[in-house]
Amino acid sequence: MKMYGIKNCDTIKKARKYLDNNNVKFEFVDFRDQPINEKILQGFVDAVGWDKLINKRSTTYRNLTDVQKANITLALTLKSPTLIKRPVLVTSAGISVGFSEKAYSSFI
Repeated sequence: MKMYGIKNCDTIKKARKYLDNNNVKFEFVDFRDQPINEKILQGFVDAVGWDKLINKRSTTYRNLTDVQKANITLALTLKSPTLIKRPVLVTSAGISVGFSEKAYSSFI
């Protein structure tokens, strides 16, 4: 199981704490320390779609131009990984974006 995100994100902290409290082993990948590649990002998009993957409430998204917002691309997202809603949890059961205890309980 892998969790992708940014270590100082509050939602990441909640998700990590939940997994730790439930004795779930996982690998954490910080986008800033270990940038994801195009293949991994494309896998996220294929699994959940752009609408679910992009964090439209983020400062990074709000700072995009209207043209960029209408044309989110792999290249733009790889350049600005904070556009990705966090956390992205990759398990053998699939990919989950965002954190909720209910959703996570089905993975563990």
